[in-house]
Amino acid sequence: MALEVINKTFPAMIGGSADLTGSNLTRTSTMTPVTKHDYSGDYIYYGIREHGMAAVMNGLYLHGGFCPYGGTFLAFADYCRCSIRLSALMGLPVIYVMTHDSIGLGEDGPTHQPVEQIASLRAMPNVNVFRPADAVETAEAWECAVMNKDTPSILCLSRQDLPALRIRHTSDNLTAHGAYVLRETDGARDITLIATGSEVEIAINAAAELDSIGINAAVVSAPCFELFENQSAEYRAQVLGSAPRIGIEAAVKQGCEAILGENSAFIGMTGFGASAPASQLYEKFNITVAETINAVHELI
Repeated sequence: MALEVINKTFPAMIGGSADLTGSNLTRTSTMTPVTKHDYSGDYIYYGIREHGMAAVMNGLYLHGGFCPYGGTFLAFADYCRCSIRLSALMGLPVIYVMTHDSIGLGEDGPTHQPVEQIASLRAMPNVNVFRPADAVETAEAWECAVMNKDTPSILCLSRQDLPALRIRHTSDNLTAHGAYVLRETDGARDITLIATGSEVEIAINAAAELDSIGINAAVVSAPCFELFENQSAEYRAQVLGSAPRIGIEAAVKQGCEAILGENSAFIGMTGFGASAPASQLYEKFNITVAETINAVHELI
């Protein structure tokens, strides 16, 4: 949906996918494919060639005149890693669309379910890793990626349907701040729940239940750790607060320590996923509202 707007607005956009167009949804309605007989198109079917796709996108940007993006599953980011690293090293604002970003992929099983990829990509210098929570954050992440001049962007997008959480209009691109308070408390905070992507919904639902039993829980959505690090110390302190913190992300904890601090807990993955419907997997791996509430009781 975001790309339908972007591709009609920026004629320099050239998209593609590593044989996953129907799943990544990177081809929009007006795009035409590039073929060996016709180079005038704006969409490339790369085949099952993640490394080749990522390398070609670097070349397209270096050539000039193009804003390239390409899609694959987040679990297959490892096949792109050398070229992503070169994007970062050369300061090329190439856009990587990495969908199916968690155990929410479900029945495809642990080979297709990323758990360590987000942390490993966040560890790479000069890369902005976005994990938006809903359609609004996704559009904002795209704006950040398209407008950037010297940093590649990775959009980690969920497979499963997600509710609209940003129902209040703001003229400010909040994703550009890296993290922001999505739900503030009426009084002093007792706990701050920090989540990304599909797990922000869990944090919102947990905060509502905690409110019903007299516990003030704020919710921070943190779609881009790198952009949050670039904010002023005053802004970061205002967003994170001084209350204990709980991180919620369907991935490994590595890289979250700085944003969580010492008096904290983490709800996420410690191993690989499994093959089952998404709802069953979130229960199996204790990434739930109930587990969040239990963690709150242990902290405060």
